[in-house]
Amino acid sequence: MLRRTTATGLGIVMLAAGALVGAAATSYAATSYAAAPGTAGAAPQPGPGLFAKLTHAQATAKLRAAGISWSSSGGCSDRNNPRCTSFDQINSATVDGVITLRVTTGCAINLTGGTETGHASGTYSHWNGYKVDFSLSSCLTSYITGTFTSIGGSKWKSGSGNVYYKEGDHWDVTYYNCGGCLAV
Repeated sequence: MLRRTTATGLGIVMLAAGALVGAAATSYAATSYAAAPGTAGAAPQPGPGLFAKLTHAQATAKLRAAGISWSSSGGCSDRNNPRCTSFDQINSATVDGVITLRVTTGCAINLTGGTETGHASGTYSHWNGYKVDFSLSSCLTSYITGTFTSIGGSKWKSGSGNVYYKEGDHWDVTYYNCGGCLAV
């Protein structure tokens, strides 16, 4: 079981399953998930609201506040149009994971895919709110390939278990959790 704590300030310490995973100097609000007393060493479990679904407006407000951009080949946000980039029904943990990556790396992030139709189906899919696509950048590529563990086939796994897949002209990222949970 996880205990959720929130703090605002310059020093942020993130805990996952009772272990220190990182610290950042930022003015963002931090949401940390730590193992509840007596469960040290237990596998982390999602806390209440971790996989809550967000509307497009809620997601874009959080992304904008964190300095994260997004673009759409169709210039739209209709979830049912594959040319749009929509965040309607995205998991809160997915948005928080993108924010965590942005704050941790200091890299600019431009999202090019969200929950819109047109992506592969499955439980941990774009449609179900677990995946997003990022534009390639040398900053992100250097961080991902230099920090995370290669699992073969142009895929890297973060310490929290999220998977980053370099698919030609973009990163396809699966967020099983928020990756440390820095949130704005």
